Formats: sequence, C-alpha cells, structure tokens
Amino acid sequence: MKPKYVLLLLITFCLACIGPLSAQTISKEELTFLTSEWKGERFADGRPKIAENLLARAKKVGIDDAWTVLKNLGYTNQFEYGWKTVNDLPVTGRAMTAMFMPTRPDIEKNIKDRGSKLGRIGNTNAWPIDVLIKGDIYVADGFGKIGGGTLMGSTLATSILTKSGNGVVFDGAARDVQGLAEIPGFNAFVRDFHPSFLEDMVLMGLNTPIRIGKVMVLPGDLVIGGRIGVLFVPAHLAEQVVATAEFVTLKDKFGFEVIKAGRYTTGQIDSQWPDPIKVDFLKWLDQHPEEGKMTRAELDVMMSKRTW
Repeated sequence: MKPKYVLLLLITFCLACIGPLSAQTISKEELTFLTSEWKGERFADGRPKIAENLLARAKKVGIDDAWTVLKNLGYTNQFEYGWKTVNDLPVTGRAMTAMFMPTRPDIEKNIKDRGSKLGRIGNTNAWPIDVLIKGDIYVADGFGKIGGGTLMGSTLATSILTKSGNGVVFDGAARDVQGLAEIPGFNAFVRDFHPSFLEDMVLMGLNTPIRIGKVMVLPGDLVIGGRIGVLFVPAHLAEQVVATAEFVTLKDKFGFEVIKAGRYTTGQIDSQWPDPIKVDFLKWLDQHPEEGKMTRAELDVMMSKRTW
C-alpha cells in the first residue's frame, strides 16, 4: 500500500477511535504520533510548540523562498492561494485547527449537549476561540461554504485577536468586512465575505488534522500568510525553512549590490559559490551588522545544502 494511503487510513482511524468527539479533539498521544518528526517542546494538548523567537523571524521571510525550500524537501502540497483578505497585513503563527461539517440535527444536538456539560458556551464556531493562546492562528476547514458559512464577524474577530494576537485562515467565509477592517492589527484570509449569519454548520474537529484546499494542515504547523497566499510549514521543518529563507534574502541583498557594481554576474551569484565570493559575502555581512552574523563554517554548511 502506498504511504499516502496508509497515512489517510491512520488519520481516519484516529478520528474514528475517539468516539462522539466529547471535546472535538484527538488525544495527545495521537497528535504526538502524527507529528512525531517534531523533537521539541509541546503544549499540554500535544501541539508542537514552535518558539516565539522563530515565529518572529518567520514574519520576515518571503513565502516564495520558504515555498522553494519545502518543495525541494519533497513537501509539494503546502501552499494555498485564491483568498480574499481584509487588508495586506501578513499573518504568521502556529496553527490551531478546526474542522466544520454540514450540520445533522442528531449529531449537532449531541455535540452541543456534551459541550454544555463541559462548560462550552455559545455556538460551536466560538469554541475554537476559547482555546486560542498568543501566537496561534485560527485555521478552519469550513468546506468552502460562503452563504451561511460565515465563521466570524467583527465581535468574534476582536476576541480572536485579543486571545491570539493574530488573524485567521478560513476555508469558508466571514461577515461584516467593514467592521473587520476597523480592527487594528487584524487580517483574515477567507474564500469570500457574505452578509449572512452562520447556519447549518457544526464543529466536528478541534485541533485535529484538517484540509485547507490542497493542503493537509496539522495542529502546530507554522502558518505564513501574505499577499500571494498562505504557506503551511510542518513544525519539524520550521527552523530549517526559516533559516534557509533568511539566508536567501541575505544572498539576494548581497547579490544586488555586487551585480550592480559589476563585480560578479547573475550566474555566479545564483550558483555554488567559490571561495572568493564566500569571502566577499562574509566581508559584506561585517559591513552590515544589522543583517546579522554568520561564520564561514555556517556559510559552508548552508551552501553545501543549496537546492534553491
């Protein structure tokens, strides 16, 4: 059996084995299994805990560069485009996932009854907001529903920003776009905006694997949203992707200067560097301390892995 089908079967089994979704989550053990490549710290629910400093660095990397790193590592289904946004603000953070489905009266009643006993308040689209923490991005699979698929308006958006410091990525819709635009620091990536209220949808998964377009998103993934779309970086690759994208940015800045000065050609800068270019690059870094530091050994390692 092909690996991708094995993974799909495992995910289906994991979701099925948790019964009626008492809290719409999978167990910490199952989430740890699905994200087993991650070797760092985890939250209490099992989500990989990408460090705050790495999230801050990720805000400055280009999606194009990060996408190229992932593609060359064999991760070819990590980018989704075709969004509508409130503004041009980038959105970067850890994925907190939610999966919605078309409602079915018996299932929705059972879920809401059980949620009430667990202290959950309001409609199920508010439940994911209750578990958000700083650095999270609320990522929801709303199966692309527009009319009646508005997972938030300005009131819920204000709560989301207050709890997470971030915006959202919804494979669905939002309402009250004018009100959303008036929330400082908030942005939303949605399929569309619509004046309707949410109806005939129910939360069926909270911090479970979800699908956003062509992408499988796992809780704790690094989310990088920008003008061209949204990139979902598996947590265990976040450091490598960010560090490589940072270096590509430095390489480009250095390259622009030396090409304009006539010292090197585009072909020389965009290929493996011989010793003289490496020496000049490190000198350039010394002259631009605001760009950070790099040793010759670190440069050699970065160039040896060059696939971009």
